Amino acid sequence: MKIVIVLTSHSKLGNTDQKTGFWIEEFATPYYLFKEAGVQITLATPNGGQPPIDPKSDTPENQTESTIRYKKDESLLNLMANTVKLQDISAKNFDAVFYPGGHGPLWDLATDKNSIKLIEDFWDAKKPVATVCHAPSVLLNVKDEDGEFLVKGKKVTGFSNTEEIAVQLDTIVPFLLEDELKNKGGMYSKKEDWASYVVKDGLLITGQNPASSAEVAKELLTLLKNTPKIARV
Repeated sequence: MKIVIVLTSHSKLGNTDQKTGFWIEEFATPYYLFKEAGVQITLATPNGGQPPIDPKSDTPENQTESTIRYKKDESLLNLMANTVKLQDISAKNFDAVFYPGGHGPLWDLATDKNSIKLIEDFWDAKKPVATVCHAPSVLLNVKDEDGEFLVKGKKVTGFSNTEEIAVQLDTIVPFLLEDELKNKGGMYSKKEDWASYVVKDGLLITGQNPASSAEVAKELLTLLKNTPKIARV
């Protein structure tokens, strides 16, 4: 199996001087679950090279077994420093695509034409698309084969309004993800703040927050194992 993981290249929180990027836990936990399942992994970003890390994800209270492992993994750190440019990634070469969150995707991947086309190509090829936390924002401008928004009529989740308010970024982000998923026709649901919650609707998998990253990865692996070979060319 081959999975491409797409990370943000955006490093600034709006008009503030605060830094953002990808959330380490949401990348590291799925990465190691994929790797231990024998998956071949490619890392991609809009700009190529090192994706920015959200500094809040690197604070002591947000450390997990996988984040500690990540920071000691010289091989992975080297891969991270040399991610492939998104424009050079083709869905035909992979079985699935996975997007970790962090606030960065709200500013770049949500509207990135290469990301949008990539997801549309995966969807058209009947290959799984998985996202977690703020990463469901990458789905907002993706359309299906009928020209409808991909999330329209589909069960989805993502970082909730109450979670955004809790981290005091609700007035800084370009949009509230929960609201936008609903605005695009998504059938949004959530659990209590910070609880693991994953929604699967066919080949689309979404997770609510950082606590959901492991379950999103496990759902994706299960889906891949059960996907007919004919859909994975």
